[in-house]
Amino acid sequence: AAYAALSWTSIGSINSLGEYGDESQVLTATALDINRVWKGKGPRDAGTLQLVVLDRYDDTGQVALIAAQATSFMYPFKITLPNQLTTGGTAQIDYFVAFVVSQRIAPGSATNIVMRTFQLAINSKVTTTAPT
Repeated sequence: AAYAALSWTSIGSINSLGEYGDESQVLTATALDINRVWKGKGPRDAGTLQLVVLDRYDDTGQVALIAAQATSFMYPFKITLPNQLTTGGTAQIDYFVAFVVSQRIAPGSATNIVMRTFQLAINSKVTTTAPT
């Protein structure tokens, strides 16, 4: 509910999104008497999302990401996935908070479009609104 109340700036010209979502750290300890490694489930990490865009300085979302990378602050993000289940239904929406930790340019070769990759270090649970 808190995420839904925020105002959002769209990020345009997205080429690809990397994967994200919780993964638990695997904890291990070795039991010497039975020569066996025991495993446990540790803290969760939602990952670092790679957001690749066609580099555009006229896109307000990309400009905001560039500015965010220069700070030490976390920012809220919203990803809308086109997976509604019915005609007129709603898409899945994922919310999270992340640091923008890098913004690298990939010029490529003479036959490539200039891309920029942002790394979003997710620092919260990913909250999902299910599609309908």
